[in-house]
Amino acid sequence: MSRLSNKRIKAFFKAGDLAATTTEKGTALEDLTCYIFEKVSGITVTARNELNIFDTEEIDVAFWNDKLHDGLHFLPHIILVECKNWSNAVGSSEVSWFDKKLENHGQNFGILIAANGITGNSVDKNRAHQIIRDALKQKREIIVITRQEIERLTSTNQIVHMIKEKKCLLAVSGSSLK
Repeated sequence: MSRLSNKRIKAFFKAGDLAATTTEKGTALEDLTCYIFEKVSGITVTARNELNIFDTEEIDVAFWNDKLHDGLHFLPHIILVECKNWSNAVGSSEVSWFDKKLENHGQNFGILIAANGITGNSVDKNRAHQIIRDALKQKREIIVITRQEIERLTSTNQIVHMIKEKKCLLAVSGSSLK
């Protein structure tokens, strides 16, 4: 287990909050995502803001997962992450686009870091929640992590536990948000 600096987490969010452009806001959230996940045992950043060969899709962050026992051993070797540091909830079209990226890249698991969550209601499974539920039918799992959840993290054990809980919740209810 590694400790996470709440001071550093707040600094990344502050940088995003004070950013002059949407690109800078996104970069601050990507930097934070890399900081947190690289502290998890066996996780390495392998790509950032990488375009596919056709210049039609960009992957915000890609991690290699060595699947170490005290890390994210229950996740695939390749983890794709989409970061949305928006002041509003992420809508269904953006969630659908991330799901399509996962499909196009042959991946069955992805993490959407959505600072202010996603649109719709997790109980009713409407709007963006419906896209995540539909992805399950295609054997793709998308978990959503919010700013509020990240701000509570103090250790890598907590992020590992959070992801386990979210995967279970997704399987049971069709949403990784309560």
